[in-house]
Amino acid sequence: MKGLLLRLSGLDADAENAVRVIGFFDRLITGRAGLDALVRSTAELAGCRVGVHAPGQGLSLRAEPGEDVVTPGAAPAGAAVRRLEGGVDVWVARGGAPLPLDDMLLERFAIATAILLEQSGVPRPELGDPALVELVLSEDAGTAERSRALHLLGIAPAARLRVLAGTGVDGLAGRSAQLGGVRAIFVDTVPALPDGGRAGVGPELPAIDAARSWAAARTALRFTADAEPVVWWDRLGSLTALAGRLDGPDLAELPDIRALDRLAAETHGDDTLAALDALCATGSARKAAAVLHRHHSTMPARLARAEAVLGFEVDSPAGRFRLHLALMLRRLRDNSGLG
Repeated sequence: MKGLLLRLSGLDADAENAVRVIGFFDRLITGRAGLDALVRSTAELAGCRVGVHAPGQGLSLRAEPGEDVVTPGAAPAGAAVRRLEGGVDVWVARGGAPLPLDDMLLERFAIATAILLEQSGVPRPELGDPALVELVLSEDAGTAERSRALHLLGIAPAARLRVLAGTGVDGLAGRSAQLGGVRAIFVDTVPALPDGGRAGVGPELPAIDAARSWAAARTALRFTADAEPVVWWDRLGSLTALAGRLDGPDLAELPDIRALDRLAAETHGDDTLAALDALCATGSARKAAAVLHRHHSTMPARLARAEAVLGFEVDSPAGRFRLHLALMLRRLRDNSGLG
């Protein structure tokens, strides 16, 4: 399909080729294609950048030939534009001289856009905030649906935001939706959590890419624990790669995690694991005792017991690295249902 218009124009801009262009758009209309598919397919047909701009509806879509994605963006300077009712523009931006069939292409592109706007699944204004947030975060939604949903939420597609994935955070302010057992919240800054709440914080991205921040936030949520109720995806580094590659059974068989489970099952096991978490966080037994509001003299016995079960020294750089990795992987296993 790529460059078809160029080949047709090179032959002759006669009626037969014009009918082929009309048939191309008719098939998209009768197939009830989405706006994303229309813009993407038209770019392939034209062999150049094309787009739809409907600011009053929160839509600003563009596509390049040879690319599978539709992105937000208005018409560049010099583009050929056809205006529809309601302030909707369709445009074709050809770098060189226009082709004989460009007028036909723009006309049929405009007609198809008008029809598909009526047929499309863009959200209705009466949808509530939770439904719109869910649509913005859906992996199955197209750029058109996301843009329209953001418009109805009063958020510009280019606005920067983070998505917070949390449990026990229902009282936090922000546009939100309950998705399964996890609440998604759009935030500019991360607020203090209620007691018992946990949250994974996704990266700051343009609002049109909020689905990526949401996926990252759910990954970060899996690394939370009572000792660390808020985890930022930005700070996880290479640990994020492990979340998608290791499942619960794989993690449960790791010797260090099994050793931590044995420690947790002992009397005062929770206190021992809290001490190990604090040791990794602070880098020293004395500082860990201060964080836990314990006298530093209580730490040696706890660490000695942990070393006996784990089978390695924990209060050394190499030992703390191994310990920290085991603790994080154990969280990943315990929170597998939140990802």
